Amino acid sequence: MRSKILACAATFITGAMMVGVMSPAYAEENCQRGSLDTLYCDVDNDLVADSPTDESKWKDPGTLVFTYTPVEDPAVYRDAFADFQAYLAKATGKKVVYYTVQSNSAEIEAMRSGRLHVAGFSTGPTGFSVNLAGAVPIAVKGNADGFQGYNLIMITRKDSGIKSLADLKGKKVAHTSPSSNSGNLAPRALLPDEGLVPGDDYEIVFSGKHDQSILGVIAGDYDAAPVASDVYSRMVARGVVNADEIEILYRSPKFPTSSFAYAHNLKPDLVHKIVGAFHTYRFPESMKKAFKGADRFYPITYKADWDVIRTIAAATGASYDRKGLSSLAAKEAAKKAKKTKKN
Repeated sequence: MRSKILACAATFITGAMMVGVMSPAYAEENCQRGSLDTLYCDVDNDLVADSPTDESKWKDPGTLVFTYTPVEDPAVYRDAFADFQAYLAKATGKKVVYYTVQSNSAEIEAMRSGRLHVAGFSTGPTGFSVNLAGAVPIAVKGNADGFQGYNLIMITRKDSGIKSLADLKGKKVAHTSPSSNSGNLAPRALLPDEGLVPGDDYEIVFSGKHDQSILGVIAGDYDAAPVASDVYSRMVARGVVNADEIEILYRSPKFPTSSFAYAHNLKPDLVHKIVGAFHTYRFPESMKKAFKGADRFYPITYKADWDVIRTIAAATGASYDRKGLSSLAAKEAAKKAKKTKKN
């Protein structure tokens, strides 16, 4: 499997596999597209949009717009990627600017509309970015041995008296948001096999973010919470959380972290340079520290490496389509309004 992934990465770098937005005429053809939006075709069955046959549809912007998934403090990640942005600018000969997004749905819509060219998408919303925005995932953070992953962990306070998943029955458990993989979808798909059915065996309340779930457990607002292990580890490393106060009741198999993708309608020669930059760049110490020791962008493919995520989504009834994105946007807007009102 790993050799296949690396082979795919090599193909990307040679520029042999280029993906782009479809012209209206192309989009109307009776083509194979699988789960992709009707704007795109997927003749080669790699689960991402094929390149347009009309070269006039390729985009070659003078300025590349880059962003990272809106988690925790956006300013922290804008600064963390500054060195990579400079590297990407040199590799492509383009000016590269950082565009701060306030929600996953806004990030997806920005790429779909052509306002965003290169981006890091959260694990769960990556499916939306592929199907609805034509994003082409090419890498995740990692090192020479493989990609950096994370786990779903179920946490509680050590003094809560809760010692196993079975003890959560009848309790109040904080999920993060409906679209979150480790914060909502994975628990719904994986925990039933452990004898615990979210929503039936325990009450679900949504906190909004992983860090809010973690802090809520510490404060006693929630009895437990399923969260991403990497967010938890970063909060422990920063001294925000004392690991001695937390009990981990469950740890899932490893999931990939946020995907990095380029917009499918970019000119093939530009894509070649972007992908090459991702695969040759090595993180400076500041980025290694910010990203838990990762030292590079490790090559992946959506078809192979997001298979477990798609399986979880299917098991929980999640749909990476326009209706699903509209629902996500409405829920994110409602949470933002609630937070604004509270403040």
